[in-house]
Amino acid sequence: MKKVLVAEDNAVNRELLRELLEIRGYTVMEACNGEEALDQIAKTPPDILLLDLSMPVLDGFGTIERIRKNPSFSSLPVLAVTAYAMRGDQEKILSSGFDGYLSKPINPTALEQELERLLNKDKSQTRLHKLLVPVPRRNKSD
Repeated sequence: MKKVLVAEDNAVNRELLRELLEIRGYTVMEACNGEEALDQIAKTPPDILLLDLSMPVLDGFGTIERIRKNPSFSSLPVLAVTAYAMRGDQEKILSSGFDGYLSKPINPTALEQELERLLNKDKSQTRLHKLLVPVPRRNKSD
């Protein structure tokens, strides 16, 4: 079962995400700010992090910066979950090191699609790599 860490300061939003994830079979861990998220990642690494951008103590941008600088966590898929929905916000978020972006209110279908895309990213890249690796040719005399 895949583990998802939800870092969100709003209890109602955390509960909504928990329900949406658990109904899809994910194990859910929770953090209320970026510091708690980093502590949880160090103790029990999740398969993916859903990270709110506006949190007390350490916001999402500070959290992603620390994650990407730490070799132990740098490849962790991180999905921004935010109320930021202005033109240019998505580009800013993705260029900050996030692997994906979902705006609030959360669309359950979009959440499921992003989780599927990010959690299967390595598998699809491995499959593609296998397809692109040249196979040694056999000599006609073999």
